Amino acid sequence: MDQAASKDGSVPHREGWSGGQPPPADITTVHALGERITANIDQVISGKHETIRLGVAVLFAEGHLLIEDVPGVGKTTFAKALARSIHCSVRRLQFTPDLLPSDVTGVSVYNADERDFEFKPGPVFANIVVGDEINRASPKTQSALLECMEERQVTVDGVTYPLESPFLVLATQNPIDMEGTYPLPEAQRDRFTARISLGYPDRNAEIAMLGDHATFDPMDTLLPVSDAAEVRSVIAGVRRVHVAEAIKAYAVDLAEATRRASEVRLGASPRATLQLLRAAKAWAAMQGRAYVLPDDLQFVLGPVLAHRLLLTADAHIAGRSATDVLIELARAVPIPGGAPAAAMTRAR
Repeated sequence: MDQAASKDGSVPHREGWSGGQPPPADITTVHALGERITANIDQVISGKHETIRLGVAVLFAEGHLLIEDVPGVGKTTFAKALARSIHCSVRRLQFTPDLLPSDVTGVSVYNADERDFEFKPGPVFANIVVGDEINRASPKTQSALLECMEERQVTVDGVTYPLESPFLVLATQNPIDMEGTYPLPEAQRDRFTARISLGYPDRNAEIAMLGDHATFDPMDTLLPVSDAAEVRSVIAGVRRVHVAEAIKAYAVDLAEATRRASEVRLGASPRATLQLLRAAKAWAAMQGRAYVLPDDLQFVLGPVLAHRLLLTADAHIAGRSATDVLIELARAVPIPGGAPAAAMTRAR
């Protein structure tokens, strides 16, 4: 691991750490690593190959991932498998109603020997932070993640501590209509690059799960297939993926369409547009391409934008979802080069 953890599993702050700038990985390496991590997670999550690949793309895009679904479909298992696939510092945080912001970021404790306050880092001082059932904590505690997710730093008692790269918040949540949940604020949702749902497995995958998982837990034998240094190199490689001016304009057109839509009362923010492009670059690199196509934007459009949109009351009454609205908008927005608007439908 790039950074040693203390005995309690927390990662201490290193003064002057800059994170380093590893040489960018080439596209072949990005594609190969994406396939390795996906295949590794496939060992414990059956029948969700494309969803897993999308989660890996969020990691390569320097983003954060929100997994929303009903209990028991493997949200936490997926989060743990992704974290275990990379040999780096990992902390898990169980969000509960009585969790405090200091339980997340850390707290200053008085040291009698030094006669001064000493900072004790919280669980966010890790490469991968697994936040289980994030919407069961109060909004005050949820907001403790805002600074670290956007600025990759934590400020406690007026002192700012940088977070090490890669840094990924991998959170799970139950649907907001379930008991004991607090809806994530708009600012919090906007900091998650993408939201995915695993859904129920198909019949054959569930039968296979009953045979395999009944005798042993696949997580017990899951080994890392990469490390933090390699992921940093891949992230640097994804940054170099070429985006034509027409593709940038297309991304902005898609975002602006959500702001003008009659069924949407809060459209995509400029941050959302940036995350859309970053996710598309990572997805293109995972396909083995060093350039972004309109299909890449269409594929990640739903996972990246749907959770950020607030629909009107009329849209809710009509039974419309944000994904339904995005599919129609994607069909209406002109595509550079005249490519068919089919990828968004596939991604659904």
